[in-house]
Amino acid sequence: MVVGEIAVETDVVVIGGGPGGYSAAIRLGQLGKSVVLVEKEELGGVCLNSGCIPSKALIHAAGLLYDAKSAAKMGIRTEADALTFDLTVWQDWKSGIVRRLRGGVEQLCAANGVTVVKGSAIFLSADRIGVESESGFETYKFRQAIVATGSRPHIPSFAKAGEPRILTSTDALDEAQLPGSLAIVGSGYIGIELGMAFAKLGCKVTLIEREERILPLVDVSLVEEVKRRARKLGMTIKTSATVRTAVAHDDRVELHVDSQRHGEEVIVSDKVLVTIGRVPNTEAIGLSQAGVTVDERGYVEVDAECRTNVSHIFAIGDITPGPALAHRAAKQGTVAAEVIGGLPSAVDSPYIPYVIFSDPQIAGVGLTREEAERQGMKVKTGRFPFRANGYALAAGKTDGFAEVVVDADSHLLLGMHAVGADAASLISQGALALELAAKAEDVALTVHPHPTLSEGWLEAAAAALGHAIHIVNERRLEHE
Repeated sequence: MVVGEIAVETDVVVIGGGPGGYSAAIRLGQLGKSVVLVEKEELGGVCLNSGCIPSKALIHAAGLLYDAKSAAKMGIRTEADALTFDLTVWQDWKSGIVRRLRGGVEQLCAANGVTVVKGSAIFLSADRIGVESESGFETYKFRQAIVATGSRPHIPSFAKAGEPRILTSTDALDEAQLPGSLAIVGSGYIGIELGMAFAKLGCKVTLIEREERILPLVDVSLVEEVKRRARKLGMTIKTSATVRTAVAHDDRVELHVDSQRHGEEVIVSDKVLVTIGRVPNTEAIGLSQAGVTVDERGYVEVDAECRTNVSHIFAIGDITPGPALAHRAAKQGTVAAEVIGGLPSAVDSPYIPYVIFSDPQIAGVGLTREEAERQGMKVKTGRFPFRANGYALAAGKTDGFAEVVVDADSHLLLGMHAVGADAASLISQGALALELAAKAEDVALTVHPHPTLSEGWLEAAAAALGHAIHIVNERRLEHE
């Protein structure tokens, strides 16, 4: 900042235009605040432009191809070479979706009076930011600020920056040609989702996981169906294995791996995808100059109103401790905006659902049985397998189950979890039920349409109560 410069004044600056940032900016506009939204790349952030939306477009396309090739049992016959996948055409399809959604965000911002500035923001003080753009450097003076700068892939030491054969998830979704073989380092949700999609498209996929099992942060009882399908897809799974070095050649990459089971081995593939977590984007935005503190990992601690230690500066999304989920960021953004607007608002619910777009899908909200037991709770569980569901049988999607976890005495729902086709959509009922403090009886007494997968919730709740209709009742009462 130079002496004598004139700062543009605004009520609120929002730094970062991802799902959390643009949701906050739009809500602030609705509440009558003047808002400057600063985004250094494209509105929509990683989620819309290079993460959630593009990856689901690939996963859906791969699923269509796989299902079509597997549909002979339903009477659908194809020649061996009649179905192919053209990645170039898919890239055009993906880009069209992204452009359409991004255009929608731009229109919503404009309709709500949000001033969008493209550039890199940095705090100059507790009430000023500077924005560097192609047109120069501008200063903005604000009353409140919301920081929503998101996260980026963690790049381990063995992965050289700029090496074209070692990819991040963003790189993988921008590939112009499918690799014949792909090694994936890390089997969290990104590694599993993309790995299964590439395997369905014909790639030879090897998963390398440091922990003892894939999806190590997900309850083990929810993972088995995915593990079975991965093996059916021909994926090689190497657990308790650590990559030491990567040697890239013109036509391949050699990963030198220490495996608990096989000792030292070399895994050769056309390309390598690294999916071992993300890190918050907080180190280059001048937070210390605004007085905002971060922890040793770069995260910003916030309270239920999303306030940082500086009361008029808020932080949301991936830069705050907790799961890096777009819907969590959007909720936080709305809360921060409403607090700034003088409304009573807070992130006061523990019920943040998660979804993994694996095959079959996994989704959950609330506690698993194991988590509840560790907290000293006495619980019942009810599980309904989709192989007993009429629609699942008709659609050939019988893998998985719906499960409820309830308090043994009060029957209050503590958690709802689904593994199976369309679990991503099914879990919204679970989130609503827990948010409303529903009991197992509430779900079991609610009429669910037939034939649908949603009937799994009714049957699971009834099973927890001991009177499921379409399965033999096994009352799973723990500690009783």
